[in-house]
Amino acid sequence: MDGSNQSSVSEFMLRGLTQSQNLQVLLFVIFLIFYLFIMLGNIAIMILITIDHHLHSPMYFLLANLSFVDIWLSSVTTPKMITDFLRKRKTISFEGCMSQVFFAHCIAAGEMVLLLVMAYDRYVAICKPLHYFTIMNLKRCTGLVLTSWTIGFVHAMSQLVAVLQLPLCGPLEIDSFFCDMPLVIKLACTDSHDLDILMNADCGVVVVTCFILLLISYTYILITVRQSAKAGASKALSTCSAHITVVMLLFVPCIFIYVWPLNITWLDKFLAVFYSVVTPLLNPAIYTLRNKEIKTALKRFKSYFMNHKVNT
Repeated sequence: MDGSNQSSVSEFMLRGLTQSQNLQVLLFVIFLIFYLFIMLGNIAIMILITIDHHLHSPMYFLLANLSFVDIWLSSVTTPKMITDFLRKRKTISFEGCMSQVFFAHCIAAGEMVLLLVMAYDRYVAICKPLHYFTIMNLKRCTGLVLTSWTIGFVHAMSQLVAVLQLPLCGPLEIDSFFCDMPLVIKLACTDSHDLDILMNADCGVVVVTCFILLLISYTYILITVRQSAKAGASKALSTCSAHITVVMLLFVPCIFIYVWPLNITWLDKFLAVFYSVVTPLLNPAIYTLRNKEIKTALKRFKSYFMNHKVNT
């Protein structure tokens, strides 16, 4: 294979999810519907939390930020994947490929830290209820959200700098629907074993650290809830179970792609679709269906809309 530096690489070939033309048409329809639901669901949550003053609390401020992050997490790869279903020749420019590497890691790492912040919010609310609004004030919440983005940015930059140093060899074909760090590393002309280990360690610092801290946080919260009064315990359990479900949906696929890779192509594709499409799709449903305050706010909004329509 011919070695080529970054300046001579203009594009990469993407093999996509499948080579079957009929199946690609079906997947185009399915993922287009999924993406529309992701946009509508997460935007609806953001608007609802913004306009309903009953939801102006730290927990819902963080939930609105989660919806915002989910929109971008899905948008990094999904629109390109959808349009590629209708293309025979699936290509992505070198700049587009590097952008996907950067933003996928930046947003995913930022979301993991944000989920940790949300766990801290629940810890304070359940374990220190009298000091909740003092500790989780708007300034601190904003600072924690900015911290999550900063950590995501630093992590993504470390990944991007590493991949930009690689001499790449043709054919520059990526067996997936988007550019990702492990797949780009496979195109290196040199032995990439050390870089693979470095990437796994870099991702492990973010993924495993956040995951362990989340497990510890929710275990402590659940123990506290178990010892508390039944009236408040039911609501706390409902909220925490929703949070834990979201955590598992995001972290499990990322662990098996970046930290403990199985190197099974079809499984890697499935897991990538899961965390970039399925997780952002399910998050609004999980929080809406399991949260009484969100459901009540939706009823208030519907009632207001219907009354306004009748009056006009």
